[in-house]
Amino acid sequence: MKTYVATPENRQRDWYVVDAEGKTLGRLATQIADALRGKRKPEYTPHCDVGDFVVVINAEKIVVTGDKLQSKRYYRHSGYPGGIKSRSLQEMLDRKPEDVIRLAVKGMLPRNKLARKQLLKLKIYTGSEHPHAAQQPKPLEVE
Repeated sequence: MKTYVATPENRQRDWYVVDAEGKTLGRLATQIADALRGKRKPEYTPHCDVGDFVVVINAEKIVVTGDKLQSKRYYRHSGYPGGIKSRSLQEMLDRKPEDVIRLAVKGMLPRNKLARKQLLKLKIYTGSEHPHAAQQPKPLEVE
């Protein structure tokens, strides 16, 4: 018996929608990362993108535990000396709540070309509306 290996020609991609309202950031991000990679499927193949598309709505209504709203920092650097900037989680949620979820999911994916392509299948929206109704997304059960 030969081992099954998924290829881009025979993969099945589904669309899922996740309501982030009241969900914990890290627990939500792990479930999304698994769906993007395809680890929820029996035909998972590490070197082939067999994952699904994930649409996240209500991104601004996530919750975190403890004092993370003030103590968690997001850093970026301009490339110039002294060009490091930082923002707290509360500031990020006020400005661009989509980036909070995107950065959390990105940290849970491997650092390679395949993961960068898989991250493009993640669609995040702040409100409860999204433009992907034509794809008929199914709800993704997130604990």
